Formats: sequence, structure tokens, C-alpha cells
Amino acid sequence: MPNASLTPFRSRGFRLIWAGALVSNIGTWMETVALGYYVADTTGKASWSAVVAAAGFLPGAIVGPVGSAMADRLRRRRIMFVGSVLSGLIAAALALWVGAGDATPLGIAVMAFLAGCVSMFTFPSFQTTLPTLVPRDQLVAAVGLSNAQWNIGRVIGPAFAALAIAAGGIGLALWINAASYLAVCVALALVKFHQPPGDRRPVFGALADGFRFARASAPMRSMLVLMVATIAIASPFIAFVPQMATNVLGGGSGATSLLVTAQGVGAVAAAFTLGTVTQRFGLPKVMLLAVAALSPALVAYGVAPTLWLAAPALALVGVTYGYAFTAFSGVAQEAAPDEMRGRVLAVNSFVLGVLYPVGSLLQGQLADEVGLRWVTAGSGVLLLAVVALRAARSPGSDRKRSPAEQ
Repeated sequence: MPNASLTPFRSRGFRLIWAGALVSNIGTWMETVALGYYVADTTGKASWSAVVAAAGFLPGAIVGPVGSAMADRLRRRRIMFVGSVLSGLIAAALALWVGAGDATPLGIAVMAFLAGCVSMFTFPSFQTTLPTLVPRDQLVAAVGLSNAQWNIGRVIGPAFAALAIAAGGIGLALWINAASYLAVCVALALVKFHQPPGDRRPVFGALADGFRFARASAPMRSMLVLMVATIAIASPFIAFVPQMATNVLGGGSGATSLLVTAQGVGAVAAAFTLGTVTQRFGLPKVMLLAVAALSPALVAYGVAPTLWLAAPALALVGVTYGYAFTAFSGVAQEAAPDEMRGRVLAVNSFVLGVLYPVGSLLQGQLADEVGLRWVTAGSGVLLLAVVALRAARSPGSDRKRSPAEQ
């Protein structure tokens, strides 16, 4: 039933926050595509794309856990509003710099790190706000729709980026992103927030609470095994999409937009159907099957000989990757008590912030030596081996109960 995946839209507050975030994310993806093409075109090296991508995600390990802990203590509306203003200012500074023609890959990486710091402090407040906007039985569907708006931006943003670059150059795409943060500010002004009082423990004590809970929770432990493998082995493909389009498949900014859009189409399809699928099969089983299916999809994308074969293969990657990552977040959201939800989500932020940059840097260096196709296809094979080993060590464990039932 499609209604199971869409019921969170009945909440006015959820609709407004969702719409504001969508506008902002369209701008973010315009910037991502524009800068990705710029770095790939000016350097020709996968390692530089990896450096820029890693710089944007590294704050997930440094700032993300602190932001998650603070989401349980501070006013979430205020965090999101200030974060949106700061993000808009950083985006405007980057637009000025690139427009002047003085930007370097290293400088772009520094700006990506600063923007990532703001984003990683702000995003946990957005995540922990979801349960206050919808009933608990709609939480997994709300997480899916939250990921959907990010990936709808991934579909629409690249097309808008291609139009903006054609009309006014890379600088125009960057200026549109800077302006897009106003939509979040407007949405925040229109929504009433109901935030339960948090435990005002010291930051590091709060972070330790999240890790202790994850270690004690069987659903979290099971999820983290798959999450660690997926991030370390599979996730780096995202950093190399512009390199695959430009330097492997021989395209330009249009090819980069096409591949990013293809992944986004798959991810949107996953996000809009997750609520219905998990109702039928249970979240643990969906999570395991999604990671298993991601493996051959990556192989198909890596070996695709042309852009027009790579695009549908990447759409399949988007579907499976979208299911997997939404399931990771869904398990954490369902397992966490309301009063420490931010601290539990800090564990996910830390894992992503550490492993994605490391994996991207290692695979970027390897791709420069042996070729991006081999690295991408090889990551799919390695991930499948890890999933098979995990399934062999815990047979039948994913057929038991969902996290909400345990």
C-alpha cells in the first residue's frame, strides 16, 4: 500500500520542514555537481575528487557526534536556523571565490570542510525533530521521506546545475545554492516544535551514552556490522561519479549531471517505498537484502562500457544504496529512547564521518594506479563477500523480529 509510505505528509509541520529542506538540497546538489565537474575537469585525478569529498564528510566524525549530543540539550529550531544562515554565507563565499577564477582544489576542500562542520552540527537536530512531527508508527516512513527529499534534490539539482552552468557558468549554480538556504529559514519560522527536555550531561558523557547504548542493543550491533562494511567498501563510489563521467566515460558536465541524476532516481524510488516494504518484510531483512543487492549493482556500474549503460546501472545502485542507508537510520531511530535519540544517532554520524573519508582517500589513490573501473567493481565483490560471511555467522537472525518488536 503506497499510503503507508506517504502518511507522514498528513502532518503540517513535517510537510513544511520537508519542503524547505528539499529546496535547500536542490541547491546543495547543484553545488555538488558544479564543483565535482570543476575538480574533475581541472585536475583529471580521482585522488583530488576523493580529497574534496573526504573533507566534506570528515566533520561527521569530528563535529557530528557533538551535534548529535547537543540535539538532546539545545533548542533544535535555533540550531537549524543558525546553521542554515552560516551555510548560506559559506556557499556565497565559495561562489565569489570560484567566480573570480582563483579557486584551487585544496581551497575547495577547505571550504567543504567548513561547510561540513556546520552541516554536521545542524543535521542531527533535523533528524531528532522527525519523531516530534509524526506519530511513532510513522517514523520509518518519515525517515524514508526525509531521505527522499535529499534524493529528489539529487534528481532535480543536477539538471538545474547543467542549465545554470550553460546559462551563467559554475558561479551561477553556486549562487543559487547560497540563496536556497532561505527556504529552510522560512519553514522553521512556520513550524511549532515540541521538544522534550533533554539530559544536560557533559558532551563527552553524552556521547559515551550513545556508544554504550549501541553496544548493549542487539538491533544496533547487527546494523552497525553492515553499516561499517557498506561505508568503508561501497560508499566511496559517490565521490568518484564526476571522475567516472568525465575521465572514464569521456563526458562533461552533462554526463556528470546524468549519472548523479540516475543515482538520485533510484534513491527516490527506494525512499518512497521503504515504509510499505518494511511493513511487509521487516526492517532487518530489508537492510540485509539491500546491502547484498548493492554488491552486483556496483559491479555492473563499474564495468559498464558506455554512459548510457552506466546510468541505469547507477540507478540500480541508487535503489539498493538508498534502501540500505535508510534502513540503517531507521534501525537507530526505532531503537533509541526519545530522551537520548541524538546520542544514539551520534554513533551513525561518527561511523560515517570516519570511514567514508578513509575509504574515499584509499580508493582514490588506488583508482589513480589501477583504474576507477577496477576499484568500483572490486568494491562490489568485496562487499558481497562480507555480507556472505555475516549471513553465515548469524543464520536466520534477520528473520526474527524488527527492532520495534525487540
